[in-house]
Amino acid sequence: MEQASAVATLDIRGTVTGWSEGARRLTGHCAEDVVGRDARELLARDVPPEAVSELSATLLLRHRDGSTVSAPVRALPLLGAAGTPQGYAVTAGPPDDGTLLLTGETFQQASLSMSVHDTRQRYLRVNDTARRMLGLPRENVIGRRLSDVMEEIDADGAGFMRHLREVTETGRSLRYETYTPASSRLGEHAWTVEMWPVRDASDQVAAVAVAGFETTAQRRASQRLALLNEAAAGIGTTLDVVRTAEELIAFLVPRFADFAGVDLLEWVLGTEEPIAAPTTGIALRRVAHDAAHEGSPRASVHLGETDVYPPYSAPARALAQGRPVLSGPGDPDFDRWMRVRNEQAPHNRPYRERVRSALAVPLMARGTTLGVAVAVRVEPQEPYVDDDIVLAQELASRAAVCIDNARRFARERATALALQHSLLPRGLPGPAAVEVAHRYLPSASAAGIGGDWFDVIPLSGSRVALVVGDVVGHGIPSTATMGRLCTAVRTLADVDLPPDELLTHLDDLVTHLVAGDTGNEVAELGATCLYAVYDPVTRRLTAAGAGHPAPAVVLPDGTTRMFPMTAGPPLGVGGLPFEATELELPEGSVVALYTDGLIEDRDRDVDHATGELRHALTAPAASLEALCDSVLKAVLPEEPSDDVALLLARTRALGADQIRTWDILPDPAHVAAVRRSVTEALTAWGLDEAAFVMELVVSELVTNAIRYGDPPIQLRLIRDGALICEVSDGSSTSPHLRRAHAYDEGGRGLLLVAQLTERWGSRQTTTGKTIWAEQSLPAG
Repeated sequence: MEQASAVATLDIRGTVTGWSEGARRLTGHCAEDVVGRDARELLARDVPPEAVSELSATLLLRHRDGSTVSAPVRALPLLGAAGTPQGYAVTAGPPDDGTLLLTGETFQQASLSMSVHDTRQRYLRVNDTARRMLGLPRENVIGRRLSDVMEEIDADGAGFMRHLREVTETGRSLRYETYTPASSRLGEHAWTVEMWPVRDASDQVAAVAVAGFETTAQRRASQRLALLNEAAAGIGTTLDVVRTAEELIAFLVPRFADFAGVDLLEWVLGTEEPIAAPTTGIALRRVAHDAAHEGSPRASVHLGETDVYPPYSAPARALAQGRPVLSGPGDPDFDRWMRVRNEQAPHNRPYRERVRSALAVPLMARGTTLGVAVAVRVEPQEPYVDDDIVLAQELASRAAVCIDNARRFARERATALALQHSLLPRGLPGPAAVEVAHRYLPSASAAGIGGDWFDVIPLSGSRVALVVGDVVGHGIPSTATMGRLCTAVRTLADVDLPPDELLTHLDDLVTHLVAGDTGNEVAELGATCLYAVYDPVTRRLTAAGAGHPAPAVVLPDGTTRMFPMTAGPPLGVGGLPFEATELELPEGSVVALYTDGLIEDRDRDVDHATGELRHALTAPAASLEALCDSVLKAVLPEEPSDDVALLLARTRALGADQIRTWDILPDPAHVAAVRRSVTEALTAWGLDEAAFVMELVVSELVTNAIRYGDPPIQLRLIRDGALICEVSDGSSTSPHLRRAHAYDEGGRGLLLVAQLTERWGSRQTTTGKTIWAEQSLPAG
């Protein structure tokens, strides 16, 4: 029998002297109702008193409610100091379970540990199971004090003796759990111990009976279940391959292994596709390992190093077979592997000689083998058994899925980052209008790469467009949408639209993207954009925003202010207008454009973060690049949850000596005088070599304005990075380049301009239009 359900003690006359909780549950009688009564009153049928010592049968007991309970019982003689019976311990199992309790010789053979102790904690009786547990012959136990026996076997019996003393002093039975580790003299065992007092005829406690039920298997099963439950929440907390491997090791050591390591195939740590495993040695990279004790020898393979496992080794066999491989001393392959390891790292030989068992479990997820986890137990731990293999498989399966998720995330992140970097400007142009510096920081969060972007676009007339945008969402879809918007902005900027009109067209584009791409959740959530144009001639910055934070401006005197713009709706909302704001800036002002990841976060106050940004922008810095770094260091949290794009632009202004302006009378007769004035201006600038071409360009553009445009007409020359000619008039009709036929008298003017200049174009103004052309400056 594995466990007794009920225990009662009788004196030599058959009077009940002790009554356990199990006996109460079996019969319904509590101890107060039974102790002191004749035991035969509890029987449904009479049993002669003299038969008690020989009792070994299934009896019918009388339940408190009047019903009859059938239970197999046994009577155990309780011996006094002289060895004579002082009473009996009667044990009963579950009703009708067919199990016989043990007494006499069967007491000695019981699988549960049973013993009887007197009030001085001396052994009166001990069965074979208890004796084997103690590792002493019976004659070395009976009559000896418990403390002496514990000292002889080098065991800690303080708890056992304390409970014995409690039962002796209080006369109450008790039940408790106890555990001895594998390192103890008794080995690893878990016990449920029950103690109850044995009373003499005067109702005094004369002895204490003890029954111990080993629950090692149940304890191990409970530990395995608890480990699995913890692993479900503790493995895979981040989308990081190495961190996930470390979390697996934390669960294996020390509760499951004295040493554990995780080795992964090389391609798992990169962004490549799975590759076929070699048929000879298998190269694995160590990403995590740990040992249970500080005194354990250092690992033969260091973290980050690659090791080649021979085909007969346990890790290589586990990978090749796709199932766990259990090995240990005596296994030829294991012994061969250990000999090789001893040659490679002889300093670890003593540790390897203590190995009891090694378990290699492949890390497999979605049909792909990622690596192997190895767990090792050394003396005095017990070798791994089948239940341990099942547990290791469960843990490895959980970890493998998490590692594969992290690998896939890393691959998608790398793809999105490469795509985003290819779409972001690699080398921003250096227009004379502004000096620029920029930073882009991708998010390290599990959400992945976002859709933040920025751009600097040269415009006609030495003007420059500054753009920042943010697509809501993360991953490749948001990056692809960002690429669409970035391309669209450059296209619309080439048309030279004002900021508010450009955002209106961009808003229409996003609306069409949503309507035509029903599965694009990123586009449905919208996007934000800020488009600003700076003119170094007028020193005016014109900006419009679509749901985007306003830029910050640092004036040359060190004061900061937020650009006073009206925030429009995010892109994709549709139907709402955008409003442009214009502000004149002193030369040397710094304009900071940024995405919301710089100032917004779940645990941050936006107003406070904006104040930090304004303060950081005023900090002394050796250059604009250094100012970028100091702003990010001062404003960003330690672990930003979103992408961050920062674009700083220091404004410049064109001096009066770089600009020439003429008001043109709408009379063709004045064109010759205009050409002479242009030649004189170019001579003053030292650009005589460019005079011939520029005269032709000016003559054609001014003549076209007089002939087809409306007053007022104005000519402006700008000497900057290029020689720029601008002719403005009051008509909004833009010219178009066309090919003249053989007999056409006109139609070749713009074609001539396009051939002689680097580029040309037109832009709408509030009073009409401007036709412009750029000519490269002569070398030197």
